Amino acid sequence: MRNLRLTDWVFVVLAVAIVVAGALALVRSPAGPAHSAHQRSADFVPAAHSDGLSEAESGYRFERVTVPSTRGPAVPVAFRILGPDDRPRTRFLDNQTKQLHFFVIRDDMHVFQHLHPTLVGDTWHVDVRLDDGGAYRMFAEFVPLDTKDPRHPVVLGVPFSVPGDTTLVPVPAPDAGATTATGFTVTRVDEPAQPAPMRPRELRFAIRAPDGSPVRTLDPHLGAHGHMTGFHTMLLSATHLHPVQPLGVPLVDGELTFQATFAGRGEYRLFLEFAHGGVVHTAAFTIAVT
Repeated sequence: MRNLRLTDWVFVVLAVAIVVAGALALVRSPAGPAHSAHQRSADFVPAAHSDGLSEAESGYRFERVTVPSTRGPAVPVAFRILGPDDRPRTRFLDNQTKQLHFFVIRDDMHVFQHLHPTLVGDTWHVDVRLDDGGAYRMFAEFVPLDTKDPRHPVVLGVPFSVPGDTTLVPVPAPDAGATTATGFTVTRVDEPAQPAPMRPRELRFAIRAPDGSPVRTLDPHLGAHGHMTGFHTMLLSATHLHPVQPLGVPLVDGELTFQATFAGRGEYRLFLEFAHGGVVHTAAFTIAVT
């Protein structure tokens, strides 16, 4: 092996210096742009939250007290939310004007209820309407007082079953339109586009009154123009969607927009709730995430 000359050593040193400088540039240069891109993304994408597939999450646990076991128009439910120290929690941050949201869904997506329990002592109480038997899941959604990000609600879920005859209803295929029981028509404007999992996007819905006219003004509902929750039709996991337009801003052409990020592929059943004329209306959609 020949000895390196002085010029060879100079060349080697220069080459190493260039490589090191390039590496440092790669490490440092993305800091500014990446941060601003993250900020833009964070402004659009709601923070991910738990999906209600477990009764325990982030140190919190759903403790059953009274679980439905029969049909009826007002079946009592009672439960406690236990914290990381295994003690009941009775206060949470307001989440769309409520400390705790409670949902009931049947496994065929035909039964949906969104309720707000009352606290008695350290136990939450609510009555649910169960007209039919079958397999159900109930969810409690709340934001802990010590959370680092209030956009991160904790969602706990537990299954329960009601004996008796069950009239199962097939989950409707993905469709752009839905009609409420009160005669309002809601159309998904960006149909037939299918959102991809873990990618933020906006979902737009045009609301029409029973006479066909665009609904440009909605009553406040839970501190917003509307509320939307989605459930995976196979897993029964929950997804919360966030309204975009602030209260007080008229809806252009009656369109209501929500921010959405779906965790996985499959079909989801979306339940849109909005208030008009002092009445809360609900429209349901099936959407395919591919």
